[in-house]
Amino acid sequence: MKTEQKRLKERVPKRNRSVLLRSRVPTLLDRGPSLTLAYQLTRQASQVGFDWPDIHGVLNKLDEELREFREALSLKDEKKAREELGDLLFVMANIGRFLRIDPERALRQTVKKFMSRFSYIETTLGKQGKSPGQSNLFEMDRLWEEAKRKKKK
Repeated sequence: MKTEQKRLKERVPKRNRSVLLRSRVPTLLDRGPSLTLAYQLTRQASQVGFDWPDIHGVLNKLDEELREFREALSLKDEKKAREELGDLLFVMANIGRFLRIDPERALRQTVKKFMSRFSYIETTLGKQGKSPGQSNLFEMDRLWEEAKRKKKK
């Protein structure tokens, strides 16, 4: 079964196609990481002038989206919160583009860092004959900070 993007590409002559369909975007839409897709979309739009003049515009947009996310949370509106979380992630990908930081790679590094620190918590608690489930947030947060300090040395 053809995807909507492939059908669109077949129906619209190349000269009339969106700049967003002339790049890696169609491939990413179907099977690529969403942060990479957001990065590519903002890159393509930027190339035709749809962009902030500097990083401050993107940071202001981040503040706006964070306010909207907080508002959705306060209203306990799950659908709106999901939408606003997506908007936040999209803006973060755009910030990455502005700074020439691949957001997918940055997030992967953070995931590895999280796993390393959490592993430290589990190992340390295990030496005390405990599991994370037998601990509490205060103790685990203390171990988290300890893991951060040890890594810096």
